[in-house]
Amino acid sequence: MRILVVGGGGREHALVWRFARDGHEVAALPGNPGTATIAANLTGTPLEAARNWRPDLIVIGPEDPLVAGLADELRSAGFVVFGPGADGAKLEASKAFSKSMMAEAGVPTAAAGTFFDARSAADYARSRFAIGREVVVKASGNALGKGVVVCDTLDEAIAACQMMLVDRAYGEAGDTVVIEDRLRGPEFSLLTIVSGDEFWSLPVAQDYKRIGDGDTGPNTGGMGTYSPVAAIRREWVADAEDRVMRPVLRRLAEQGIAYRGMLFSGLMVQDGEVNCLEFNVRFGDPETQTIMRRLGSGLAESIAEAARGDGVTPVEVREHAAVTVVVASEGYPGAVEKGRPITIGSLPDEVVVFHAGTAMAPDLVTSGGRVFGVSAIGDSIAEARSRAYEGVDAIRFEGMQFRRDIAGT
Repeated sequence: MRILVVGGGGREHALVWRFARDGHEVAALPGNPGTATIAANLTGTPLEAARNWRPDLIVIGPEDPLVAGLADELRSAGFVVFGPGADGAKLEASKAFSKSMMAEAGVPTAAAGTFFDARSAADYARSRFAIGREVVVKASGNALGKGVVVCDTLDEAIAACQMMLVDRAYGEAGDTVVIEDRLRGPEFSLLTIVSGDEFWSLPVAQDYKRIGDGDTGPNTGGMGTYSPVAAIRREWVADAEDRVMRPVLRRLAEQGIAYRGMLFSGLMVQDGEVNCLEFNVRFGDPETQTIMRRLGSGLAESIAEAARGDGVTPVEVREHAAVTVVVASEGYPGAVEKGRPITIGSLPDEVVVFHAGTAMAPDLVTSGGRVFGVSAIGDSIAEARSRAYEGVDAIRFEGMQFRRDIAGT
């Protein structure tokens, strides 16, 4: 099969790697220095590249082109595309829309309100703290995983509302904010291949959002993941599929939205009940890097089925464990300096380095906040973790930072 992967980050490198290992002919647009070693990196617009290269399947990685309607454009041109249209992508583009859909579908989720000005938002936060609740303030639009502030105090909540709605720290993404009650409990990510009302969930991965060890500091796009996750019970996954996936897909269909793509559910278990925190409409990053290491054959075929609306065939899942540690630039998740030279030494067996923010100028340099996902497999989480950190030790660039507690006990 000829597969075109749209995007140029670590998630896309991992997808290209998986498809190439399964014997498919793969191209990436625009790709990165990592994908260039195993696939063709294309140029031009997605439609131009697709018309020139003629793929059998197009997989859209990032959320922005999905929100902008790229899947609709490519499907209209006759291509088989894995990724929702703009109507389905609103589940990620607007947290306000997503919360509304959850309420209409009866999906268990935290109580919430939607606000457009700082005064009414602060008044709502004040009312929740007055009855003993804590809150989470979220930019409704896409803030690259950073527009979420978990508030221990009312002052923190008011400051977060001010930051988003008045100071416009996230630009248009923060023109609307959602304030929801803070839930507590085990959290997990569920990535599900969807074909209308049929679906199959990939192995569960545990993500680490905060920048610092011990879950300290600001939120990021993700600093590492591991799988399998022993703490996540099988009945919780089944509950999420029954009470989150099925109802929301049913509600989408009732609105005339035929969803064909990845649906990423952020979930938390409080008092034994699974609650949905948010939806994303694409492969998670960096969860994908870890999950791709655990899959066997059949992913491309299953995705192609879903893209055509033909259903979803389960993919082989291997028993070994996988751990991915993100190596980031100095200053991330804030502003970073690009162009710092990178060296990569000898890597241990079973370690793959997925490029997330690199460029050739003319040698390898940093070009973003998250630079690499260092991914390893092993017979146990401990073995995979040890190998991943050995891989991190082989990388050098000025100011590199990473968490040292990914998959730790």
